[in-house]
Amino acid sequence: MVRRIAMWSGPRNLSTALMRAWENRPDAWVVDEPLYAFYLDRTGKDHPGRDAVIASQPTDWRPVADGLAGGCRQGRSVFYQKHMAHHLLPEVDRGWIDALDNCFLIRDPGAVVASYVRSREAVALEDLGYEVQAELFHRERARTGRVPPVVDAADILADPAGVLGALCRALDVPWDERMLSWPAGPRDSDGVWATHWYASVWRSTGFDPPRPGRAALADGLLPLAAAAEPYYRELHRHRLTG
Repeated sequence: MVRRIAMWSGPRNLSTALMRAWENRPDAWVVDEPLYAFYLDRTGKDHPGRDAVIASQPTDWRPVADGLAGGCRQGRSVFYQKHMAHHLLPEVDRGWIDALDNCFLIRDPGAVVASYVRSREAVALEDLGYEVQAELFHRERARTGRVPPVVDAADILADPAGVLGALCRALDVPWDERMLSWPAGPRDSDGVWATHWYASVWRSTGFDPPRPGRAALADGLLPLAAAAEPYYRELHRHRLTG
């Protein structure tokens, strides 16, 4: 039986480090933001490396969805999918998502916004994925009759073994301590956008310890973080802890 795990995150959420953790399992195969080219092509957003991203993946969401709902590399029992929630535009049919074990990676909006603007100056609520995360969370809960797994980036950094162990139990996947560390450097699985976004992950060999205090935001960014806060809090109260 193949476990197809879709982790719905937003940008600057520890999502790539979490992908590294799953990829370090010998039973797992990972895919990095498979709807990114579709998203850029459809929205016209000017992200770093836009042309290379669009050239690297299908721009039609349908064949991508078919592969995600049915595929996995031979010999692997875990198919881990790192998704950016905001890539799931409204016109994408949600039916294929029901074939996946849908999980959610959240992070305090103030920390997300502070990190995001270091790479891209312009940012709006729709760029951060919180609204789509909430939509998918409620959809999954209604479909399955249970609360889908939610993990918070801050909790992972504070207790990687405890929180990832709880996530594995929630997914009925055996715990593997190899999720706690990995070799530094790039991976063949990294998207072509990695040179713009993954420098810190490439240097890493595991989860960094948490940084004390909250990120300082310019006054002009406070309304954006405040707008994301209700969506974050809604999922945060269901989060798994070690």
